[in-house]
Amino acid sequence: MSQLPETILETERLRLHEWDDGSWDDFIRLTNTPGVMRWLGGVLDGDGIATFRARLDGYRDRFGHTFWCCRRKDDGGHLAGEVLGMVGLKRANQEGGPQGDHEIGWRFREDSWGHGYAKEAALAVRDQAFGELGAPHIIALTMDGNKTSWGLMRRIGMQRRADLDFASKDFGGNTIIAYSLAREDWELLA
Repeated sequence: MSQLPETILETERLRLHEWDDGSWDDFIRLTNTPGVMRWLGGVLDGDGIATFRARLDGYRDRFGHTFWCCRRKDDGGHLAGEVLGMVGLKRANQEGGPQGDHEIGWRFREDSWGHGYAKEAALAVRDQAFGELGAPHIIALTMDGNKTSWGLMRRIGMQRRADLDFASKDFGGNTIIAYSLAREDWELLA
């Protein structure tokens, strides 16, 4: 394997790093599937993929953070050395929703589900948001039916915030539900 891009965060099993073309290609091949994209607006076409990458690069350029590539360390474990998905932070910007808050999010390939990778990565990003970035709180957004995602939000200490819910034109007018974690509550978890 060629030299991987700069590491942003590392956990026991995972490495979050900057995007490069090879990692991006693997990510799209492994996550732009009907199962993964069910709650994310559906499988993207070529234009949608290009727009999505430009958005991720734009978040990094404007704010210094984005959704990073998440790769299993080459440690002999399940999916060793492979791209698992993405996890990270952006600034909330969906029309009608909260604006400017640190928003944590993730997307993982189906054969990585159920192995604790998303939780492990999300905990590292959550701690980065409060520790390194000094966020006063973080939010996470998903569609109401996406129980797996909001289950993870709960497992990393977030609480339901119905007052932040909104209808999203990007998702066919469906309601986007919100979870949040305040710094003072995070400090109790640490």
